[in-house]
Amino acid sequence: MIPLCRSSDMEGSNEDTEEDKRVWCRRMKPAMWYLMMLIVGFFYVYLTAIQYIRGQQALQDPPSTYLKQYDPQYFDESLISPANALTFEYHNYTTMTDFLRAMSATYPNLTALYSIGKSVQGRDLWVMVVSSSPYQHIIGQPNVKYVANMHGNEAVGREMLLHLIEYLAKNYQTDDYVHWLLDNTRIHIMPSMNPDGFEVAREGTCQGGQGRYNARGFDLNRNFPDYFKQNNKKSQPEAEAVKQWISKIQFVLSANLHGGALVASYPFDNSPNTIFQQFTSTPSLTPDEDAFKHLASIYSFNHGTMHLGLPCKPGAPAFTNGTTNGAAWYPLTGGMQDYNYVWHGCMDTTIEMSCCKYPMAKQLPKFWQDNQEALVRYMGEVHRGVRGFVVDTEMRPVEGASIKVKSRDVGFQTTKYGEYWRILLPGHYSLEVYANGYDPAVEDFLVVDTNPTLLNITLYRASPEPDALPSGPNNHHTPPHSPPPSAADRVSHHRRPVFIGGPAQSQGRPVPVHRPEFRAFSPPSRTKSPAFLIFSAEFSIASCPSIPEP
Repeated sequence: MIPLCRSSDMEGSNEDTEEDKRVWCRRMKPAMWYLMMLIVGFFYVYLTAIQYIRGQQALQDPPSTYLKQYDPQYFDESLISPANALTFEYHNYTTMTDFLRAMSATYPNLTALYSIGKSVQGRDLWVMVVSSSPYQHIIGQPNVKYVANMHGNEAVGREMLLHLIEYLAKNYQTDDYVHWLLDNTRIHIMPSMNPDGFEVAREGTCQGGQGRYNARGFDLNRNFPDYFKQNNKKSQPEAEAVKQWISKIQFVLSANLHGGALVASYPFDNSPNTIFQQFTSTPSLTPDEDAFKHLASIYSFNHGTMHLGLPCKPGAPAFTNGTTNGAAWYPLTGGMQDYNYVWHGCMDTTIEMSCCKYPMAKQLPKFWQDNQEALVRYMGEVHRGVRGFVVDTEMRPVEGASIKVKSRDVGFQTTKYGEYWRILLPGHYSLEVYANGYDPAVEDFLVVDTNPTLLNITLYRASPEPDALPSGPNNHHTPPHSPPPSAADRVSHHRRPVFIGGPAQSQGRPVPVHRPEFRAFSPPSRTKSPAFLIFSAEFSIASCPSIPEP
């Protein structure tokens, strides 16, 4: 090391004394240290800025030669090298990223890889779109998502989603159900929402909290706004990225994969404050209890063993048919499941896939065998219920119209193309539609078991108030229409819950219109194109650099 104060620096007149030299040296040392700290700080800020800029690079537009539909000759499976081939072992962030990129390069007409943001430690939160039109939105086609590894030490779901991506891409041509599913659905798969936590978790650890939390020590499944209670926990980058993601893409159906039990759980995860809540867990039912119970049962009954409802160990709870209401199991505040449903109208369930949170890799083949059919069939349920378009009298789409099924006070909204979807079981329903500047509309409809009901709604411009009408002897005033809902009822799609009605209404328990059936939705013939897929719109990333718009 070069000394900060050398004797050569002290050359001067012969009259300088040793004491003067020591004083001068003591004064110079702090200045040299300050200079070094300034240089180091500059380079730190510079490198951090470069990493940030690189992390904000957007997903580029597909090349002009991009093939819009499936073309077998365009695929090159040789791009999956032995190093990137998917095996039944755990994949850390690097190997997971390599595999996702290799799949995207190998199946460019079925997959599109994008990042919704970064973790605390700067790891990308990868999402893979799997669809026969991954870069082009087909108007009327619903979006479905899977999210796994929200708790970093719950690792089975992470590997199951990697295998699901591979399964869907490789079986598109040979499996009729997969072919139909990818032709009619946009599937978004996030293998890891907490990549930082996974990196510190340990294989073979069935219990405990190592790796559960993000790098700042926050539980991400307690980090979302809550409808029932105030959640004051500081919002984390991973949760913020997910909130932005689901505000930009209108997901219809979702599932969040966890570990530590074997059950399919559905909303609500929380319940209003009561004096008895601290002593017992009671069900907290949504207005869509019948549909949620059906969705959970679809997963459970297509799983190898979940439907048996066996406890993981002596003294652990047993679940009838392998399903449970979240709050009936144990209530929690700030969960992602309730946020999806209440704020964005997305039907979301939580799938607990394994009794052991992070089992040994040798057990992964059995987990895939048990979950493969359930993962695929669950996504098909997005094609159950009602869907359609809301337009004005000139056939222009009405964006942001508030919709609810009568007697079900959790609403949802139309997209910029006027699209809407709702999962419902067979029965008779009424649909209520409200939009600023239009008269409310109510339409009765029937849902059947075999196909979704297509119901298009035309809204008419609101009539002027009576005092705004011209006066005259031949002018006959008609009573004004019922006013549209207030601003409090017509809730914001991005910031407030989509309840149309108050908390008291939301806690009602409507009588199910149809007893849930545990049979997965059957696809129509591959030779027929559903009527709701007759329009298309080019995918644009101008308004959302890192996320493909629906």
